[in-house]
Amino acid sequence: MADIVDKATRSRMMSAIRGKDTKPELAVRRYLHRHGFRYRVSPSDFPGKPDLLLPKFKTAIFVHGCFWHRHPNCRLATTPSSNIEFWQAKFSANVARDSRVREQVAGYGFRSVVIWECEICEDRLADLAEQIRGGAAT
Repeated sequence: MADIVDKATRSRMMSAIRGKDTKPELAVRRYLHRHGFRYRVSPSDFPGKPDLLLPKFKTAIFVHGCFWHRHPNCRLATTPSSNIEFWQAKFSANVARDSRVREQVAGYGFRSVVIWECEICEDRLADLAEQIRGGAAT
């Protein structure tokens, strides 16, 4: 199936997709800050540049988009119908990188916590706060 927009328009649309300060990430940051957590945002000196790093709790939080990071069994993790080979390679590389980054984070003695964009609600964020305080990893 051919794309419904021209190549230049598609390129402009894709370049507008943000890598940080996304709505899901901002929602997690607001919730944690409101509940007394202090963190570093996207520290470049830490493996994988987690969205949030809580050194006091030795926790790295990754706020993953369901589409880009392939949330299993999620309605948001669709695959575009055009250029399928490209997208499958892209998604596979993202998932492999996520796995490598979690291993690197563990090597630093930190826990990795992933929160998916579709999970962001008051209950899940409350669970996240308890995970951080209690030390349980996901």
